Amino acid sequence: MIQISGAPFQPDENWKLDSIEESIIQHMLHDPTVYSYASADELLFEVNMRKNIIKSSKEMSESEAQFTTFEYATCNPRYWNLTAQGGFLLRDDVQPADAILDIYRNSSLYAFECATAAVILYYHATLNSIGRTLFNSLFQNLYLYSWNTDPDLGIVTFYSTNYIPGDVVYINNPDFHDNAPWFRGLNAVLLNDGRYFGHGFNIRTKEEIIDILNDHRNPGSQQSAYMTNLVTRPSFNSLASLVSQQRSYRAYKMYYPVIHHNDSSISYVNYLYYLSNGVY
Repeated sequence: MIQISGAPFQPDENWKLDSIEESIIQHMLHDPTVYSYASADELLFEVNMRKNIIKSSKEMSESEAQFTTFEYATCNPRYWNLTAQGGFLLRDDVQPADAILDIYRNSSLYAFECATAAVILYYHATLNSIGRTLFNSLFQNLYLYSWNTDPDLGIVTFYSTNYIPGDVVYINNPDFHDNAPWFRGLNAVLLNDGRYFGHGFNIRTKEEIIDILNDHRNPGSQQSAYMTNLVTRPSFNSLASLVSQQRSYRAYKMYYPVIHHNDSSISYVNYLYYLSNGVY
């Protein structure tokens, strides 16, 4: 359900929505969750950013960026400093937008795991949604490692049985093989056609992803991989507010501590658990 200024949403015939945007709107209309916006512009910002997340996912699927663990992560040294923990730290002499774009333009130089991939998708989609000037102002201290993010992305996670295209969901493999812990699960983006993109898996159906994960379980396992009810997404309304106000400067921004846990392919909830328990 969609509400604009407290009233039920009525589609505007003058809106020229493409097939991806129409799919997003229809999913939101049929979701029992109330999606509330102060204005139609706020709604359109979220729809556009969700579309950009989907487009960024498809571009990454077609790129030469490889899946790997933190130990073997690689990046373009012209834009990033590779840390000992396998993270990508933005160089001081580089603009954030240029560094994010380079991951797509020179994708063969990059290798990372799937939680980092989800964050890269968010940044790429945000850049394409808000423009490089505001992006460069907001995200000056980028560090790509697992689910570590800038607070202005406003990442939220919750449990729901309803997903909207552009959401990141988590497919869990509780009995992953001891010799392949990176198959513990997959962070995957729901696309507009009902399929999912997960870094290292490309674009597949839910059933195909589960079959692949099941092939990497401990011998004799009877516990199948499964789609969880975990949904993760940026705070679209907060980002829309930053755009409308063109608020690019803050006197103080509190950054989250970085959790160097070395576990590939974890969910955002798992990362928050590490954060709350002081796992460094």
